[in-house]
Amino acid sequence: MILKDYLKERGAAVDKALDRYLPKATVKPPTIHKAMRYSLFAGGKRLRPILTLAAAEAAGGDYKAALPLAAAVECVHTYSLIHDDLPCMDNDDYRRGRLTNHKVFGEAIAILAGDALLTQAFEIIASEAAGTPRYPVATLVRELAHAAGSRYLIAGQVADLEGEGKKISLKELRFIHECKTAALLTCAIRLGGMSANATPAKLKALTDFGQALGLAFQVIDDILDVTQTSEKLGKSAGKDVAAQKATYPSLLGLEKSRKEAQRLTHAALAALKPFGKKGDTLRAIAEYLLQRDY
Repeated sequence: MILKDYLKERGAAVDKALDRYLPKATVKPPTIHKAMRYSLFAGGKRLRPILTLAAAEAAGGDYKAALPLAAAVECVHTYSLIHDDLPCMDNDDYRRGRLTNHKVFGEAIAILAGDALLTQAFEIIASEAAGTPRYPVATLVRELAHAAGSRYLIAGQVADLEGEGKKISLKELRFIHECKTAALLTCAIRLGGMSANATPAKLKALTDFGQALGLAFQVIDDILDVTQTSEKLGKSAGKDVAAQKATYPSLLGLEKSRKEAQRLTHAALAALKPFGKKGDTLRAIAEYLLQRDY
């Protein structure tokens, strides 16, 4: 299947699953459910859940068995974006090409919508995921909780906030990216492998792929922030510079940042060797992400 068609088809499958798992907008109190759905169905790329499905297939599984896990990952990702955009965090007015949640529903409801989506993620896994002999449901829940907790996703946000306006090292910047971006993306890929009962060796390969891909993704995002318009990004361009945040371009320059993104992508591709042709979709996604407009 052509990658464009794959992304569209699998993205639609994720949207359908999310619509089924989430309370309808009319469920009381409707304000919170409207707010949750507003951000969840704002037209995101669905990269993380699609990677979950593609990893499941690479490990020899059926993508449909991975849909609850993919949906749970997207709930956590969307929660993180809602909170990330708050005035007390990164203070952004636009996300995915539309007004951010707090601009539409107010800060209090936006915070609660993020809280609800985070909680919803674990309800989806607990009630919808089947588990496998190697990876029972409790292991799947722990996997997502670990990536979303104070040592990874939240750690990255804290380090990012504390680094604003300061001169930080490349090592410190890498820590932020590993936690804030790469950890959840890697988790999404690992959950896909777990849904297919992947062997420990194949799960390790998927982990290596995810960690390299996640870092490459964030380096490219840093580049796009200083080279693209807000209209093209779907969010405020140049906000990292305005917030005096350290980025790969600010530390390395654009050309060296591009080379780093290429190096990391090649490392991700090398990790897929054990999967043979079954890893072709993951390879295509990695190459596609590298080629996003500079």
